[in-house]
Amino acid sequence: QVQLVESGGGLVQAGGSLRLSCAVSGRTFRIDDMGWYRQAPGKQRELVAVAISRGSTNYADSVKGRFTISRDSAKNTVHLQMNSVQSEDTAVYYCNAGIRRDITSLTVRYWGQGTQVTVSA
Repeated sequence: QVQLVESGGGLVQAGGSLRLSCAVSGRTFRIDDMGWYRQAPGKQRELVAVAISRGSTNYADSVKGRFTISRDSAKNTVHLQMNSVQSEDTAVYYCNAGIRRDITSLTVRYWGQGTQVTVSA
């Protein structure tokens, strides 16, 4: 069974840094992409950053220049380095991955359980 396990959330002061990590466990044939979404109270879940194969990345405009996503394909992990955090970054952060479990299967999207990031003034 495929699982995404997140770590690294917590409380951080505005202007500080935090690093989130996500690891994929279970049998996989190919991971097409890995990324991070977030959901603040009363708001819809939104894309933060995604790492696609061959080093291609995409970021939400609100985090460009502050957050960096990195993916280790050999270890099936993805990290989100969050610098210069702001109160607006407070949210539950979810890891997401598009995974094919074997050569005959379609790509299925998997989600982690979420990790809370709280930015204090």
